[in-house]
Amino acid sequence: MLIKNPEFKISAVSPKQYPDDGLPQIVLVGKSNVGKSSFINTMVNRKKLARTSSEPGKTRQINFYNMDNKFYFVDLPGYGYSKMSKQEQVKVGKFIEEYLNKSKNIALIIFLIDIRHSPTENDRLMYNYVINSNKPCIIIANKADKIAVTKVDAQVKALQNELNPLKDFTFFPYSSERRIYSDNIWTEIKAYIDI
Repeated sequence: MLIKNPEFKISAVSPKQYPDDGLPQIVLVGKSNVGKSSFINTMVNRKKLARTSSEPGKTRQINFYNMDNKFYFVDLPGYGYSKMSKQEQVKVGKFIEEYLNKSKNIALIIFLIDIRHSPTENDRLMYNYVINSNKPCIIIANKADKIAVTKVDAQVKALQNELNPLKDFTFFPYSSERRIYSDNIWTEIKAYIDI
């Protein structure tokens, strides 16, 4: 999909700040430093639309990015950053929970995990939360450039067997460096936003 004019809309900290234009929202969840911002930038072919940080756990708000007035990418705060205080972790958790419970326009959740590692305890907690939300979800095994191309498919299957043995979620490899996996993900996204 070609996005011609992606733009940052707002950083929200409460439901009253969420965009109320009725556009579908594609929500990104994942641990800090899993590459949500880089995913957005690569998918829309922009280097600096979503702010990436060398310091994981820096995002404390919910960032909305308008895609040609067709839908939003919504970047939720990352979880599980060890240097974040307990108080900050609770605050971030409330942001995530409140948004997932109160937003009326969630069309799809994209759950990013690191292809190189087994899901963390926090990943499993988020996975269970997503299941209980009954919202559509796909899972992105990110950072596929960090392993050999020949091992990508096997690693994605291994992660699915570990996290989602029922195989009721679709798993995709992804790499912001290689830029070779985005077409399949766009096809999946389009099925949920009806464009």
